[in-house]
Amino acid sequence: MTSIEEHPSGEPNPLRALTLEQLRRRTSMKWRTYPADVLPLWVAEMDVPLAAPVVRAVTEAVELGDTGYPVGTAYAEALATFAGKRWGWDDLAVERTAIVPDVMLGVVEMLKLVTVPGDPVIVNPPVYPPFHAFVSHMDRRVVEAPLGADLRIDLGVLEEEFRRAVAGSGRAAYLLCSPHNPTGTVHTAEELAAVAALAERYGVRVVADEIHAPVVTGPGARFVPYLSVPGAERGLALMSASKGWNLAGLKAALALAGPGAAADLARMPEEVGHGPSHVGVLAHTAALRDGTAWLDAVLAGIEENRRLLTRLLAEHLPGVVHRSGEATYLAWLDCRTLGLGDDPADVFLRRGRVALSSGIPFGTGGAGHLRLNLATSAEVITEAVRRMAAALD
Repeated sequence: MTSIEEHPSGEPNPLRALTLEQLRRRTSMKWRTYPADVLPLWVAEMDVPLAAPVVRAVTEAVELGDTGYPVGTAYAEALATFAGKRWGWDDLAVERTAIVPDVMLGVVEMLKLVTVPGDPVIVNPPVYPPFHAFVSHMDRRVVEAPLGADLRIDLGVLEEEFRRAVAGSGRAAYLLCSPHNPTGTVHTAEELAAVAALAERYGVRVVADEIHAPVVTGPGARFVPYLSVPGAERGLALMSASKGWNLAGLKAALALAGPGAAADLARMPEEVGHGPSHVGVLAHTAALRDGTAWLDAVLAGIEENRRLLTRLLAEHLPGVVHRSGEATYLAWLDCRTLGLGDDPADVFLRRGRVALSSGIPFGTGGAGHLRLNLATSAEVITEAVRRMAAALD
């Protein structure tokens, strides 16, 4: 990959644009949860200015007073065009989409369509903690099918959990994280087709969280939309520009249905579509339509940071195992050889003043691990690793 200065888009690296002093003026969760002497590398917010097309769209809406309720299919149309150019997926049917407030609330609505209280929902830990929390809070039962030692879907384990899940009521759902958070695994077309075949064999409904789809950085890695693989016709998916363009505070996402799930999506209550922010929809649409050069610059910067972290860990924390992921801007670190117990993030916070995500809430396989946010400057990553190493002295 070319250096960021030579990136074909001509865009400067957004991860180098803001100083630590500027970032500390932010009032979001990442920057206000901990005291000012703590370096925050935890929650999934990027340390970047917004892409210019997004700034224009939001500014024009505010200047015009265009802050009412969302309507129309412009967001879905922008995503369809982006999907065709980016992933070679030309079959995203705009008529089988619906706007939802955000991906996780969309997941909840999709699970309501295909399960009832008490039904099992299978997940692949270690996985994004809200998978456990949201599923439990909607009175469904979380069933774990842990990833394999290679941090990929273990199809044998998944099949066994599918078989057990449908042995009761006969209803079950599989909440797929694709690309996977926190490991950065990008599921292949073959893996996803195998998942679809298993789901059809056992009657399990698949709901795919694809929020990190635009954030694929690994050389040769390619995101494959779940609904694009053979056998996924009854699948449901959630997509958003939120992670790729740092728009978590501008709420909007899209629910997508395969042709065999169109009737399910049509049953989603009309009022769910009132939850997204109209300004958020405008921002996400602008990002997908006009923000690809900015995105490419960010991805190049993330990949540089991933390589930087690998070098820094080898030099300063050689006991930490880091399998470099191919997607997301998150790094999953195995700290079990350091002797810090089940929650090394707590130790690094107390002794090193670095805020990282504890691996424990990610479920089975999370103890002794932590998640580090790479979407910041090289200087912040370097200082964070220095502090982590010093915390072991």
